Amino acid sequence: MCGTENGTAGAAAHLPASSPYSQVQDYISQVGRYKIIEKKASRRVNPPAKQDIRYAFAAAMLTCAQFANAFFTTENKIKIATMLSDFGVDYIELTSPVSSPQSYEDCKTICKLGLKAKILTHVRCNMEDAKKAVECGVDGVDLVIGTSSFLREYSHGKSMELIQKTAIEVIEFVKSKGIEVRFSSEDSFRSDLVDILTLYKAVDKAGVDRVGVADTVGGATPRMVYDLVRTLRGVVGCDIETHFHDDTGCAVANALTALEGGATHVDVSVLGIGERNGITPLGALMARMVVTSPEYTKSKYKLIQLKAIEEYVASVVQVNIPVNTLKHYIIKKKKLMLPSSSSTTQSPDFAPSRTRLESTPRIIDPAIFGLTRYISITSRITGWNAVKSRVQQLGLDLTDDQIKEVTAKIKQMADIRPLAIDDTDSIIHSYHLSL
Repeated sequence: MCGTENGTAGAAAHLPASSPYSQVQDYISQVGRYKIIEKKASRRVNPPAKQDIRYAFAAAMLTCAQFANAFFTTENKIKIATMLSDFGVDYIELTSPVSSPQSYEDCKTICKLGLKAKILTHVRCNMEDAKKAVECGVDGVDLVIGTSSFLREYSHGKSMELIQKTAIEVIEFVKSKGIEVRFSSEDSFRSDLVDILTLYKAVDKAGVDRVGVADTVGGATPRMVYDLVRTLRGVVGCDIETHFHDDTGCAVANALTALEGGATHVDVSVLGIGERNGITPLGALMARMVVTSPEYTKSKYKLIQLKAIEEYVASVVQVNIPVNTLKHYIIKKKKLMLPSSSSTTQSPDFAPSRTRLESTPRIIDPAIFGLTRYISITSRITGWNAVKSRVQQLGLDLTDDQIKEVTAKIKQMADIRPLAIDDTDSIIHSYHLSL
């Protein structure tokens, strides 16, 4: 992801060449060369009885579609796919063409756009679905089948031996068409370790491009993820894709840990939206990786475009952008930000020292994402140093004692009702005119 030059964010110039959070990694770590697979939104389809179901594997398009409010027109899908490709995602995974006639047509349409990102589609591991995917002209086919005892009993009823036999047949067919193929187990962390390692080893030998590990129910912890991925890395030579649901709040941490353990690809979705609590959010993962692997992340992905992508997807699915996104961290939590380069809080105890420490940026420079820092002076806990910064921005000449007086007026009004920046500016201007 690429940063932007911003004259008001002078603190960025003081950032170290490499982040102090860029730890020395194991030789298997992929944090400096990871790839992103964006899942496409589409509603979950109820398959015939005894067939495996796949509901949120990857990001932006497939997973978004499984969100409750999701309805994407062909035009929506084209715009989202184009934005994601321009942003720099490596792959875009589309809804299964078997899901509906329109999904089939949309898949073919997006494949013809000539995007930089490779187009994938996610299908059940059977020959009928694979043939339908190949017809669409995709760059890759993502195969999935449940491997836990729960899914084998209640979903498709297949034994591990039959799963392996079917998987190899379908993989060989897709590879014969010159198309990438990923094979993933579903519900990987509730599957028997020996069973899935044996299966992964067999499909790796069959020539699969990637094997996938999926925390389908969102219950895995970072330590569990590292142990499984690190073990798998010693069994297969192909790439490893990972998919994490966020039911227990570990999706981003699990994605980072998977990369540290040797995984090469992470499934994400815009705003993390998807079935239930969704999956690893694109923006949150970028925030993590721009700290962990800043040079690689800023050079590979156009971070400045992330805000527009999130706003567009949010408008399509008719949701507010969640409060734990970068947009809110940098813009809407105004209490934490200063207008030029340093950061502060509204607390008068912290404002003076933090206002002066303009060479000490926060962990993420908002200019990297095309955003700017500014301070909020609309709260009853606003400090006079914060107001002084705004007075200087307005080009007014007030002494420190006068600024303290106008700060008291702002606090008095903030105790009565919520204030907007226009309100505080009016108080400052009125005070200045009365002098």
